Amino acid sequence: MPSYSAAERRQTRPRGPPPPEVKVITIEAQEVQVPIEFVGQILGAEDIAIRARVEGFLEGIHFEEGGEVEAGQLLYTIESQPYEADVAAFMSWVAEAKTMLAKATSDLNRIRPLAKAKAVSESDLDSAVAEFEAAEASVQAAEANLRASKINLSYTRVKAPITGIIGKTNAKVGDFVGRSPNPVILNTVSNIATVRVQFYLTENQFLQVARRIQELEKAKQEPVDSRKAKPSTLKMYLADGSLYPETGTFDFIDRGIDPTTGSILIQVSFPNPEELLRPGQFARITTYSETLENGILVPQRCVSDLQGIQRVFVVGNDNKVEERRIDRGPQIGSSFLIR
Repeated sequence: MPSYSAAERRQTRPRGPPPPEVKVITIEAQEVQVPIEFVGQILGAEDIAIRARVEGFLEGIHFEEGGEVEAGQLLYTIESQPYEADVAAFMSWVAEAKTMLAKATSDLNRIRPLAKAKAVSESDLDSAVAEFEAAEASVQAAEANLRASKINLSYTRVKAPITGIIGKTNAKVGDFVGRSPNPVILNTVSNIATVRVQFYLTENQFLQVARRIQELEKAKQEPVDSRKAKPSTLKMYLADGSLYPETGTFDFIDRGIDPTTGSILIQVSFPNPEELLRPGQFARITTYSETLENGILVPQRCVSDLQGIQRVFVVGNDNKVEERRIDRGPQIGSSFLIR
């Protein structure tokens, strides 16, 4: 077995791996728009419930479920025979009342000249006038009932109140509909050319958003040349994480904060030209709560979390690494804002 000297053994000893290469990222302060996010529910610009306004059995459905309907388009028909019978009965009542009015008018026209000539008593004239006025009132009442019966007859043909997309019908042919006090909602028609998104803010969030709106309103009043470029204030992310291409506008902020939940309702609108958005969807709404003139953004991969303590490694002027604890703010893109 060959023998080696100490120097030879040191030369043949395997060397350790080289030190790992560490990438260093230079961070510079910059103006940062701090986002704030909310989860909201999408509604149509108009969501109109279709109800039967008269009772009866459903006789026909005249639309394609999930399709588009035009305002005034026939949607449902309800059995009309009882209402047609009412119309016929009231037409007969109107004819009878008009006959009585014609007789009362003839009697009054005959008695008036006789009363002037003192050929009949004043009581006879008063009686004729009263009969005429009663007959005239009977005609008016009969015509009003006839109009009401025709309106009820028209309600047997349920038509679309607006142009939009109609949903799945909740009643089938042969179902009895329209019974009070809880008539079946036959369907819903939604106008989705523009959609509304409703969400709730806590009191603190509301103050942040309200201040931001005030800033934007002031910016609109400034001369165009002095305005500072600002990003779109309202963006929407869909359930699959994709950014919706249209930007939104504020509709309204509710009158007051609900004392039971400590939140306030906010509504915003988004154009929906491709009809991608449908009522009932949920989405994340992003707006900007504040602007930091000297914000620090650090890539997410540079921030480590150990038992709830966030930290980064900072390279000093002496080229030495120092661990530093941070107060991490919200995520902005692929970075964290360092508070």
